[in-house]
Amino acid sequence: MEQALFRGMNFCTTSGLLTATGGVTTYDTTVTINYVLNGKIATKTAITAGTTPTTDYVTGESITLTASKGRVVVWGLISGGTVKVIAGPIVDWDGTNFRPAPDFPAIPDDFVPFAYQILKASSSAGTITFGSSNWNATGFTNSIVNVAVLPNRPQTS
Repeated sequence: MEQALFRGMNFCTTSGLLTATGGVTTYDTTVTINYVLNGKIATKTAITAGTTPTTDYVTGESITLTASKGRVVVWGLISGGTVKVIAGPIVDWDGTNFRPAPDFPAIPDDFVPFAYQILKASSSAGTITFGSSNWNATGFTNSIVNVAVLPNRPQTS
């Protein structure tokens, strides 16, 4: 039996109930998130009107979206409870369906996902900049799925 397979795991044991809605650029987690990072138990207290990250944790680049496009953004915690986001690749969105369905980004070992967002920009949207554009910007919608670990693929409908 290989015991190493069960060491150093990353996951959440409670949902933070992430919300990101309305004419603001902030987010909330309505409850404390209990999580495990590399096998160590930690907590992140609930956040009210938190500053949404504006750059991808892995690439350091701004996260943007233009008309008729979509993507997945994964929210997570790193050591010390800092909230970070990582964006998946941009795909086409025809207003009804993705072509192809968006994928999750690669997740580094020091990042514990607690939610993901499906971002959609309609044909009437301008450029959406994550963390700077309001959640209710014209032509922009998002849906949030809270997770303990990421599923095999994002739920897009």
